[in-house]
Amino acid sequence: MSDDKKNGAEEAANVELGQPAVPTVNWDDSQMSTSYANVVNAASTREEVTLFFGTNQTWNPAGATEFNVRLSDRIVLSPYAAKRLWTLMGAVLKEYETRFGVLSLDRSGAAPDPGQKLKTG
Repeated sequence: MSDDKKNGAEEAANVELGQPAVPTVNWDDSQMSTSYANVVNAASTREEVTLFFGTNQTWNPAGATEFNVRLSDRIVLSPYAAKRLWTLMGAVLKEYETRFGVLSLDRSGAAPDPGQKLKTG
């Protein structure tokens, strides 16, 4: 038996019957760019979920009645991709809170003061 046929037979033997093989994902980061956002919003229709990312441009947010946000990125996802993102982000934030303490948002949706120490345990 040739080596190719032998390797294929071994791979087939390693896959349980009725279970699809898990594909290998090769991440190509050659054209990746990085953006920073401290503001996020979302909108959806039946066919898509849109995420908007930006940065707050308001110099003194404590006394502001209006905020200026410079939007930098819009990501449009299928509902299935959005659900996978939601699941992934939940797991990432759970791990973060396990390590560094619970993140709490006040009623306005603002994060706590960056100078405030996070509670641990």
